[in-house]
Amino acid sequence: MQMRSWKVTDFGKPLEMIQQEIPEPTGTEVLVKVTRCGVCHSDLHIGDGYFDLGSAGRLNMGDRGVPLPHVLGHEILGEVVKGGPDAGAVPAGETKLIHPWIGCGECSICKAGQENHCAKPRTLGVYRDGGYQEYILVPHPMFLVDIGNVDPTDATPFACSGVTVYSAIKKALPVHDDEWLVIMGAGGLGLAAVSIAHAMGVKQVLSCDIDDNKLAAAKEMGATATLNISGDDAAKKLADATGGGPRAVVDTVGANPTAKLGYFSLVKGGRYVIVGLYGGDFTVPLPTLPLRAASMIGSYVGSLKELKELMELVKAGKVKQVPIETRPMDQVQNTLDDLRAGKIVGRVVLTN
Repeated sequence: MQMRSWKVTDFGKPLEMIQQEIPEPTGTEVLVKVTRCGVCHSDLHIGDGYFDLGSAGRLNMGDRGVPLPHVLGHEILGEVVKGGPDAGAVPAGETKLIHPWIGCGECSICKAGQENHCAKPRTLGVYRDGGYQEYILVPHPMFLVDIGNVDPTDATPFACSGVTVYSAIKKALPVHDDEWLVIMGAGGLGLAAVSIAHAMGVKQVLSCDIDDNKLAAAKEMGATATLNISGDDAAKKLADATGGGPRAVVDTVGANPTAKLGYFSLVKGGRYVIVGLYGGDFTVPLPTLPLRAASMIGSYVGSLKELKELMELVKAGKVKQVPIETRPMDQVQNTLDDLRAGKIVGRVVLTN
């Protein structure tokens, strides 16, 4: 039997729909019928074939071991079909969210439960084929995550956007009740961060963006306040809005303007946590790091343990869902184009 896959066949070119045989699981692999896959901004970078490093040039995905042709998509949910001969009993017929941030499984980092930091990653949608297809092989049943009674469409983005900001906010904490957490960006990641921050007990959350429509969505998600940071007076407006500066900033954009504004806005001892991958660079005067006791922290997605922790909050009804639009899987290229053009508020989940 055959299935459809939408593949990058050449970096920077539109995806191609390719018919191929449904794979057979071997070893500990599990075959899952993909019913939903979220669309993430990092898919644009991977499809383009590089990340923008500013003055340092480009980080080329081909040099990083991303194969071609390749299936993107790492926010994956589907129905378990069967396991390989070494997979043991698998929950055939059940719908599971898939943790895509998979490591080698053998190194000390993986054994410590930080497989998302593994130096030999096997990430679905990055180094192994992802979810923009009708079936997928998951390396081990341990990466199948229970969603309880959560609507499958709602659950899908938590595999990336959700767990990414959950892990970042953990690094940004503690933020006391009289202090502010700033979320840079009100796209899919930023909206999820607002909701999850509240679920984690943060009292004062300021959402910053240059798009008033996205800021309105952030307010709906529960942002204590919003701030349009376009214009030359953004630093003053941010300081005024937070009473002198935030305790922590989570930057879901990762561009030069948000990085500079976020880092330099911090109060003494503050923490700037970056998860966005838009690209570029900025200069930090080195004496300001110790003089301000400031921390600059990179946060890369999240671990399996963190995804399970997050899903417990979701199943308990503590996380407000970001706006989600569903589209058929064969609209994946149009959806990526819309995402690049900034036309999407919240997330798009593709369905098979």
